[in-house]
Amino acid sequence: MSGNRRRALAGADSLQKVKQMEKLIITVALTGNVPTRQMNPNLPVTAEQIAADVRRCRDAGAVLFHVHARDADQKPTLDIDAYKANVRAIKAAAPEVILQLSTGARAGRNWEDRAGPVRLLPEMGSFTTGSNNLPGIVYENSPQFIEFLAGVYRETSVKPEIEVFETGMIANALHLQKKGFLQAPLHFDFVLGAPGAMPGTIKNLLFLSESIPAGSTWTVAGIGKSEIPLSTAAIVMGGHVRVGLEDNLFMPDGSPAANPLLVEKIVKISREIGRDIASADEARSILCLDPANKDRVLFGVAPQPPQALP
Repeated sequence: MSGNRRRALAGADSLQKVKQMEKLIITVALTGNVPTRQMNPNLPVTAEQIAADVRRCRDAGAVLFHVHARDADQKPTLDIDAYKANVRAIKAAAPEVILQLSTGARAGRNWEDRAGPVRLLPEMGSFTTGSNNLPGIVYENSPQFIEFLAGVYRETSVKPEIEVFETGMIANALHLQKKGFLQAPLHFDFVLGAPGAMPGTIKNLLFLSESIPAGSTWTVAGIGKSEIPLSTAAIVMGGHVRVGLEDNLFMPDGSPAANPLLVEKIVKISREIGRDIASADEARSILCLDPANKDRVLFGVAPQPPQALP
């Protein structure tokens, strides 16, 4: 067999493997805690701006949204009313999308405040299972806090996305699973390229993806310039992709990014490679989310009886 023939068959085999993968789930980290509109005027900060971005990103192909909140001065906040405002606006604009509310420490370190977004009963929430250095701060998640927050996830049946900045965070998550706090299948988000954490290399992505239990799902969040290259690698590897202005303020050509533009870039790459994009309901099936919990976030705060949001 000629070399050209072998290469052609290998290429066809690779394309077939891509087509057999689960459909791609695109997550958008819309706002974060660090970026400002001075850094990028496309950053959504009010509930109305966030909801409008969600609608545009949904139309482009995204189905899962990692949501932070800002106060009246556009500063990061864990205020539950600010989260409620975001939830109401998003669900009015795009009722079918999956909401993943942030429990990040940059907006405050009070344990109950950080658990507040989970008690709002979104389908998913973020869960960083360890500490690491980030520019100017120690991103602190003590063993005691991690177990406390894991307990809130267990009580509310909200699915955590385990945010992994370094390998030990996988081990911590598996320890919580062994203790009965987390239930399989687990879902991980590999955050790569943040200063002070694991560099955004494909070698590191491969290592992390091979370090999680069989049957788990995973997403990659490449920080800065690593966002699009790592996203492309994840598409080929069978993982999923997170993009957004929380992680990266620029397009590959150096122009200011916008959340919908980043989604459009990923959709184009995925379609050129031959991998289909998941709908919201398909993403729920892939992530093992209970469809009955789709709109719990519109009602009350656990563990109290559900009441409509004011």
